[in-house]
Amino acid sequence: MHIGILKVAAALESKGYKIDFLDLAGVENCYDVLEAYTNKHPTVKTFGLTATTPQVPSAFKIATHIREFSPGAKIILGGTHPSLMHSAMKKEKTPGRATKDIQALLDNFDVIVAGDGEKAIFEALEIDKGVVDADVPKGDLFLTNDELDELPLPARHLVDVDSYHYTIDGAKATSLICQLGCPFKCTFCGGRNSPFLRRIRTRSSDSVVAEVRHLYDTYGFTGFMFYDDELNVSKEWETLLEKLIKTQEDVGEEFKLRGFIKAELFTQRQADLMYQAGFRWLLTGFESGDERILTNIEKNADVAANTRCIQYAKNAGLKVKALMSIGHAGESKETIENTKNWLLETKPEDFDCTIITTYPGSPYFDEAVKKGDPYVYTQPRTGDKLYQKDLNYLEDPDYYKGDPGGGYRSYVWTDYISSKDLVIEREKLEDEVRSTLNIPFNPAGGFVKFEHSMGQGDLPRSILRTTVK
Repeated sequence: MHIGILKVAAALESKGYKIDFLDLAGVENCYDVLEAYTNKHPTVKTFGLTATTPQVPSAFKIATHIREFSPGAKIILGGTHPSLMHSAMKKEKTPGRATKDIQALLDNFDVIVAGDGEKAIFEALEIDKGVVDADVPKGDLFLTNDELDELPLPARHLVDVDSYHYTIDGAKATSLICQLGCPFKCTFCGGRNSPFLRRIRTRSSDSVVAEVRHLYDTYGFTGFMFYDDELNVSKEWETLLEKLIKTQEDVGEEFKLRGFIKAELFTQRQADLMYQAGFRWLLTGFESGDERILTNIEKNADVAANTRCIQYAKNAGLKVKALMSIGHAGESKETIENTKNWLLETKPEDFDCTIITTYPGSPYFDEAVKKGDPYVYTQPRTGDKLYQKDLNYLEDPDYYKGDPGGGYRSYVWTDYISSKDLVIEREKLEDEVRSTLNIPFNPAGGFVKFEHSMGQGDLPRSILRTTVK
């Protein structure tokens, strides 16, 4: 379920707006669905879409169909891609690829929302054309901790909840978010230069527990996926775990939980408490098993800290999915071999390994300099370089494939390894680790495209429509 746009829907409903929600995720005939909807509701004049970078080509097509089916309709675009491209544009000293991208978005959408959408949507409804910038920490549209607690819960009642099929260790599950933002500076990660994704905004533990209890009482959920960037950066994390334990005692149920943690902050006490609270799976972006690569991506964790993290989890009975990536500045066949050997040594219960994409809002994208055909990012401390093809993110989603069947493409390379060899080495790592550790490949929802990190993903193309209150 797409929580972000359902939060925007809830904010609109709280002010008296009538909302319909279309989730086109994985719907092959989505344009037929959209046409059927607009034929049934010809008076709808405002549509809101959300898009990550890989979803922008689909968002363009959807906008074209809306203009065909509902001439004169206003179309608002928010989400990760416009937010991060706008952040990148603000850093450009002279107009560059981010400025070009934002202009292309404005040629296809009436209003762009950058940053938090829950308050910005009301300004977006008031203007005819332009950008609503909610990615300014001192601005009125940037959400505070108190406002996060006061916002209504995501408008899950707008969707057919039972049509979503997601489980955690057999428990009927859904997702929720405790906090916004990640303070770390990983060079590959989209949002490192964007305040709304850098600054932590935290809900109170009581607010989170109230949402969990609502989801249990209303829909019968006993499984919960926490989509925070890193759960254990919150000062209230252990308090929340204790309250989740108490909640399960109160309702007489055993919850099954899953979420992301930061490796070097993880402790044995956290691991033990998380297991008691119902956590069974942890996901961690270890990224690499090579010390120089971890330095180059400014991960803050070294190989020893990552190894301890897995050991703490195993001690507590927690399973770990290791999220790995290759293609970083300074990458070579040797560094990839070190990553493979680390996985074989630590034996996580699951893993994936992707070739990185230079997403907008990341230092890889924002700080790269065009040198001839490619853009080049130079790691300031080590001088290692990452070369990247100049991509058209608005038209082609093929730059970020995750296809173990041989469909990978790499649009990055280094001084030590070519794009072609990155694809070959990734496949060799994948095959050897999965066969040795007996880890099957199990793409979510049966799809073969995936992206594990950098705040981006494939397939959901949610549409929110509003009528004037």
